[in-house]
Amino acid sequence: MTIIDYKGFGGVRLSADAGGDENDPAVLLLPDAGQGRSAWRAVADALVLSGRRVVNLDLRDDSEDWGAEDIATRVEDLRAVLAQLGSRPVVVAARRGGWIAANALAPDGAQLAAGLVLVDMPVNEASVAADTAARLALPTLILRGGFTAAECTPASDAFSAALPIGESVDIEEADLALAADRTEALLGQLLDFLERRQPREAMEFRAGSDPRTLRDAMGCFATGITIVTALDEQGVPAGLTANSFTSVSLDPPLLLVCVANTSGTAPVLRGARHFGVNVLQIGQQPASNRFAAKGEDRFANLPWASGETGVPLLDGSLVSFECERESLHEAGDHFILVGRVVRAQFEPHRDPLLYFRGKYRRLHFA
Repeated sequence: MTIIDYKGFGGVRLSADAGGDENDPAVLLLPDAGQGRSAWRAVADALVLSGRRVVNLDLRDDSEDWGAEDIATRVEDLRAVLAQLGSRPVVVAARRGGWIAANALAPDGAQLAAGLVLVDMPVNEASVAADTAARLALPTLILRGGFTAAECTPASDAFSAALPIGESVDIEEADLALAADRTEALLGQLLDFLERRQPREAMEFRAGSDPRTLRDAMGCFATGITIVTALDEQGVPAGLTANSFTSVSLDPPLLLVCVANTSGTAPVLRGARHFGVNVLQIGQQPASNRFAAKGEDRFANLPWASGETGVPLLDGSLVSFECERESLHEAGDHFILVGRVVRAQFEPHRDPLLYFRGKYRRLHFA
């Protein structure tokens, strides 16, 4: 993040943290009264990782006591900042910052912003009335429960109902399992809105059944990455990188991995009684590259140890499964190796190494 100064109403200086590529779709974050831009920092960092240009703006002061004149001044501040941006952002405002954003965008919001997200905004007749909502002619998302337990009042219901292009989400209902981690739940809803209302790229649909189209289509399914290992007949370790891996059953404990017939390690895995599956964490990208390349001593200078069944297990993996071969099935240019898990060990605090559309990825938030 870098610090950028903008000119607000009357020439007052307003500071913001800015991050991400300037060519990416923009998001402007606005804090609550009494808060600074630090309140949005975790969200800002996650949005940058998701491919957004983020401007995390400070208000002209952090006083918690706002009167009508204070709101009007900050409304003009926001309009001035929006006029200085090179593109129309989605404005995301917290609590009473939503008062400012709604009033600033009601007159001609579609010319200044691509969308509006109001997080836990308290609505009352003195600040934002239903007639203000009716003039918000841009996509608007009302999020309740982003910071604290959701509160719904008749005034906020009336505001939501009056929005021409609006939707409302209670995080506790939409993300019950994540409600204990409100930042993560908030990010999930926010990213969903951004992808629908301001996608990073123009929508493009391709169709067909040729190998290239199928390969690209399959690549849209995000996966983890594994290294499958075994010992050959001489007891020499062998392994390969694979992302076609999944759990099959808990009772009995079964998993499977798909292996290309053309792989140099395929004969070893076909004949092995036991094999290991090492699910990689984000720091193991070099290992993934090594086990995917040809002509390398894949285990050289790579810490590993023998498991209880003798199979090689890579040190530092997110998860390591030791398996006894259950069955093998031919499937086109691959074979499906099904294993019965005899032992599993994992480290729950590491982040996974992910793969999506031909590139390594990481979690947007953790």
